[in-house]
Amino acid sequence: MVAAVIPAAGVGARLGAGIPKAFVELGGVSLLQRSFEALRQAGIERIVIAVAPEMRPLAAAQCPGAVLVDGGAERVDSVRCALEALDVPDDEVVLVHDAARALVPVSLITSLCELPAGVDCVVPVLPVSDTVKTVDADGMVTGTPPRASLRAVQTPQACRAGALRRAFALGLEGTDDASLIEAAGGTVATIPGDQRALKITHPVDIVLAEHFLALQ
Repeated sequence: MVAAVIPAAGVGARLGAGIPKAFVELGGVSLLQRSFEALRQAGIERIVIAVAPEMRPLAAAQCPGAVLVDGGAERVDSVRCALEALDVPDDEVVLVHDAARALVPVSLITSLCELPAGVDCVVPVLPVSDTVKTVDADGMVTGTPPRASLRAVQTPQACRAGALRRAFALGLEGTDDASLIEAAGGTVATIPGDQRALKITHPVDIVLAEHFLALQ
């Protein structure tokens, strides 16, 4: 069995929509609802969504059957709250998916529903097309990582429940779930991602997402 968690309590200040980002609409349907329905279409029945308390009624209406919990101040806090609501064995796969990746293909989700033996987490990735620089506090370049070894990470991220719990128990923090498991000594593997699973963060991302939506 596979369960899923959707952290959807973020404000989305960079998008500037005036409402929590998960409830911004794309083609007349909220990002949260699109993500929820994609998980359902992939056969995921147990879905926990972490939302701001005042958004619970709307989330319940858009995502019938989901378990709703109050989200935290940061993404990692929302994932922790949602995971606590899942009574699953340590070896069970939990998909953690950002509501903002509303056009994630169902085929990508299903490819993450089973982890290889000895692997604690699998994440979808895309090659990085830009040259990336590391900089110091003054903006001075300190290095240029080889682009061939860099990947941009997407969601869903498939995690063994126990590996994620251990990372939280250690009080680790990170920008995604794979980095928490990695920091806790877990093993993380990758699979090819999909351009359609872009993260909607800035207004220009809505334009790109609408283009992908028009092609469906």
